[in-house]
Amino acid sequence: MKLQQLKYVREIARRGLSISAAANALHASQPGVSSQVQQLEDELGLQIFERHGKRLTGITPIGQSIIDMAERVLQDVDNIRQLIADNKTEQSGTLSIGTTHTQARYALPSAIKRFSEHYPNIHLNMVQGTPTEVGEMAATGKIDLAIATEGLAQFESLAILPCYEWNRCVIVPPEHPLMSVKKLRLEDIAQYEILTYVMGFTGRAKQDQAFIEKGLHPNVIFTATDADVIKTYVELEMGIGIIASMAFDPDKDAPLQALDARHLFPSSVTHMGIRKGSYLRNYMYAFIEFFAAHLDKKTVDKAINI
Repeated sequence: MKLQQLKYVREIARRGLSISAAANALHASQPGVSSQVQQLEDELGLQIFERHGKRLTGITPIGQSIIDMAERVLQDVDNIRQLIADNKTEQSGTLSIGTTHTQARYALPSAIKRFSEHYPNIHLNMVQGTPTEVGEMAATGKIDLAIATEGLAQFESLAILPCYEWNRCVIVPPEHPLMSVKKLRLEDIAQYEILTYVMGFTGRAKQDQAFIEKGLHPNVIFTATDADVIKTYVELEMGIGIIASMAFDPDKDAPLQALDARHLFPSSVTHMGIRKGSYLRNYMYAFIEFFAAHLDKKTVDKAINI
């Protein structure tokens, strides 16, 4: 039994039983992957995959157990490599972070700047995607950390750690009628066309729930994943915008105006997802604490070593 064979069966399972997709992901040939899987099955004396002709159609019950064990073995191998690297040197390595546009643009810069100053020889790799996409990457070990407001809790293999709370503001063009409202109400907002985030991004579910609880049906005419895009079209007077407060800068975003909406919507929490059982190098703990000061090594270890 070889580690490479375990990698092949794991990747086939991840890729919906597609040998060609698994081969492409692992930079191997399709015949080579098929041959190695068959050799592993012959050695074990059982079938990991169900077949119809040459096509894989399912995973056998014993095959699923083998794939689960392979996942743990391969994670331990990765942990050994990280441990060795930590003992050799702390001066080189890579930190891979998966996150959404809002976090990358507004929440992470100060932590990344501090990290780069303390660890100038560590390569930072930032991958942007939907919360589900970055969660999946963290759950399968393709990145070290996933940072998002929604979508991470669906992955059972991730330890989920709260980072910070945030809320929303309503952005309007200058001299908009809402500027004269003393204390904004949801009923006031619902009178206008709304531009905001797409579902599944940046706390959109809590935002919608606030309107539902009031029996209101807001007219959302435009959605985007990027607050800067939303601001652009609000400036064109297509409607009013609802965005994360951290995404508005009074100087940079003038002449747009921001109206406080903290009293209208429940706070959202941005979380960090880390694969359970992972070995984190020392500089990874440092980055986590730069981003969320309450997440010290002891707290992180307690979460991931369940």
